Amino acid sequence: MIAVGIDISKDRLDVAVHPTGEHWSHDMSDVGAVDELLERIRSASPDRVVMEATGGLEAPLAAALMDAQLPVAVVNPRQVRDFARATGTLAKTDRIDAEIIAEFGAKVHVHLRAPDDRELAPIRERIVRRGQLLGMIVAEKNRRRRVSADTARRIDRVIAFLEADLVDLDDEIGTIIRRSSAWHERVGLLTSIPGIGPNTAHQLVALLPELGRLNRGQIAALVGVAPFNRDSGTLRGKRTVWGGRADVRRALYMAAFAACQWNPTINALYERLRNAGKPFKVALVACMRKLLVIANTIVKTHQPWTANP
Repeated sequence: MIAVGIDISKDRLDVAVHPTGEHWSHDMSDVGAVDELLERIRSASPDRVVMEATGGLEAPLAAALMDAQLPVAVVNPRQVRDFARATGTLAKTDRIDAEIIAEFGAKVHVHLRAPDDRELAPIRERIVRRGQLLGMIVAEKNRRRRVSADTARRIDRVIAFLEADLVDLDDEIGTIIRRSSAWHERVGLLTSIPGIGPNTAHQLVALLPELGRLNRGQIAALVGVAPFNRDSGTLRGKRTVWGGRADVRRALYMAAFAACQWNPTINALYERLRNAGKPFKVALVACMRKLLVIANTIVKTHQPWTANP
């Protein structure tokens, strides 16, 4: 297994190859830097090229690597740091980080970006922006409660602007998805499920391209709604969910609320768990997982919702 690890900063990349130990730094401010980088990485014949999610800095590089037909994985930085601590690597420099990322990619199963992930980038960027706008609108509405009437009028103008921008953004997302018959079909399949509306469907298409390609356990673990055991010896700890894609979980959380009322399958599960004495949060997470599994099955089989999918 040959893995290339890339540590990303604003204008420079540190690249390491595992297990050869090859390492180099790359100045991305030079003209033609990307082509040189791609050629050097290609010459290593990697099984995977791994980088951390860095708040968007990794997106152009990941896109360029995918265009060059190289296998790309973008991983959670926390997992890489946990791996580094587990292997006894406590020091942290750009070169060490690149070497750790490469070793992580070689020894840990990572999800390679799907072929259509590059095309999903414009939708994903707008979905992320949509979440930011919603956050700003909520913040402004909260501030409005504690100010004078004059300041409240100013805040109202900001809220109106943000809400108008949100409407435009939703229109853009819908237009982009309608241009692709595959994405449009996927959204149609997802919105056939009671509880999943267009906005949730758009988020699942953009933020979870693996939907329909994994089994039920894998998709639940990827999103972070699969319960993990916490047992040791005779101790039986409480099963908990953790990790995964927080943005997808947020979308599923709101969808599960609606599904508990309007989806007969989800409602039956929720009522059964609550009647059995399960706490509200435990029951709702179980509903989120069930809703995700249903969505995964529907996308995989290309069959719209039925009462017992």
